[in-house]
Amino acid sequence: MLTALKFLLNTPCFIYFSNPGNECAAGCEAYLASGSSFSKQPTQPETQDDHTVLPSLDDQAWQFGFISYDYKNLLENLHSSNPDHFRIPPSFFIKPRFVFGKKEGKWEVLQQSEGVEAQELLGQLSETSPQNVSLPEPAPVSLRSRFSKSEYISRVYAIKKRIREGEIYELNFCQEFFALNTPIDPFLVYERLSRISPAPFSAFCKFGDTFLISSSPERFLKKNGNMLLSQPIKGTRRRGSTPEEDERLKTELLQDEKERAENVMIVDLVRNDLSRIAAKGTVQVDELFGLYTFEQVHQMISTVSCELKREATFEEIIRATFPMGSMTGAPKIRAMQLIEEYETTRRGLYSGALGLISPQGDFDFSVVIRSILYNETEKYLSFMVGSAITDKSDPEQEYEECLVKARGMMLALNAVLA
Repeated sequence: MLTALKFLLNTPCFIYFSNPGNECAAGCEAYLASGSSFSKQPTQPETQDDHTVLPSLDDQAWQFGFISYDYKNLLENLHSSNPDHFRIPPSFFIKPRFVFGKKEGKWEVLQQSEGVEAQELLGQLSETSPQNVSLPEPAPVSLRSRFSKSEYISRVYAIKKRIREGEIYELNFCQEFFALNTPIDPFLVYERLSRISPAPFSAFCKFGDTFLISSSPERFLKKNGNMLLSQPIKGTRRRGSTPEEDERLKTELLQDEKERAENVMIVDLVRNDLSRIAAKGTVQVDELFGLYTFEQVHQMISTVSCELKREATFEEIIRATFPMGSMTGAPKIRAMQLIEEYETTRRGLYSGALGLISPQGDFDFSVVIRSILYNETEKYLSFMVGSAITDKSDPEQEYEECLVKARGMMLALNAVLA
């Protein structure tokens, strides 16, 4: 796999997904696809009707790509005026030249175009990097935040004031950590991140000169036949340093009234979103307050599902559900307006969706969190982390939660905060 991915670093656009223990479309646990060149489009269209075309579920073709957070501006009367450091378009999808899938640990060709040496790449995919082989340590990276700690805390207090005044119930507030003029080896960072923070939605993607290095734990939407499900995350605790502390923190998370209230608010929001494209009476909560443990954190994850209306298109599904409530807050539109006011960086691909559509019209999309973005030309490195602010939020604890979520990415980058 290492050889094949390094070969693809020279291609305009490719996407690698790994979903260990979490099969998505076509029953595969990993995918590799390469397609057409990546040309960036304006992130702010002239009018709300100036839509970037989304894929169709009826194309009977593999389609891979993303929907950026700023696609919201095409769905509602919203705008984004904060600085944009990556110029990511509202959406981008490829119909790949070739697609590989990994089933039961073995790679196979799912699709290939004429003239593509798929079999040669298939052999290279079998060349795995043993997990017991140590990876080199990258050169140290010095990160800065767009907020000082005191500025962050001040903004959380301001958001809490808006909550008490009745504008919103909950707001997902994020901050960016970044580095300028910083050369990195994107694939080395991905390999390190995959070992440090293995996640059910791991991804390594290249779009032109921009890399996405992702260890997301969160599923946005999965369609299987006529069933659709969403798995929002709300509720976080760090891992303990001993088994006893770890168990105590898990119990503390499950019993925390604030975290449970956050989770319920977002579950209700997701239920409402799904009801717009669901067959009548089919929206249900399959799991509430599910506790899942990852390498760096414990998370509270709920599952909401529905049966789709027969005529529901991909665009209609996205229009009803995007952006995901776990990354906005409630009510969603007012929360997005306040996000623009209190954050200082345009989110772009962060808190958007990344995924694939199968020839059968099934799809699986992750939430782009716990993810590093890197522009190879400008040597600009960035990741964002955030937390849900409610009336019960302690600003100091919310700041510490951001650092907990940042830990895996900082270790992978060999980074320190300046």
